[in-house]
Amino acid sequence: MYIRNNYSCCPYMMDFLRENSTEVQANLDPRISICEQFANILQGKITESKPGSCSVEKDRSNLRVTISGIPVKSVLKGEFSFQGLNASGRALNLGETVVLEDELNRFLTILKRNGIEISAVHNHWIYDNPRILYVHFQSIENPLSFARKVAEAFKVLK
Repeated sequence: MYIRNNYSCCPYMMDFLRENSTEVQANLDPRISICEQFANILQGKITESKPGSCSVEKDRSNLRVTISGIPVKSVLKGEFSFQGLNASGRALNLGETVVLEDELNRFLTILKRNGIEISAVHNHWIYDNPRILYVHFQSIENPLSFARKVAEAFKVLK
């Protein structure tokens, strides 16, 4: 299947390409990098920081989950990033996090209400107790706005 290199099919890309490059980056504290602010809002730790991109990890170590009867901690986290930061302060923002099955609906509701697209909800493991799911989501906007919206959704998690 051939897909033309034409972004007219994607409303986000059209907006991204049309951005006015003289627009001021919203809510930036000049004393702290945007990556540090992104991590602080999400209450996570920076795993990679490059010009125009950033990756952050957030543990959910408070969860008590077993897989096949064995307690696990290493897989219970979220990963968040932004990349392609343009002159107007917008970027592609991506997120993935683990949620308990009974947290899923409230978490998704807040993300959707805040205009964040849900790209996947799935399990990674079998025989997990309690049941955990992974949620993938994305947006194109100012990374700090994205981080605030995700942080709001995290408030419904245990």
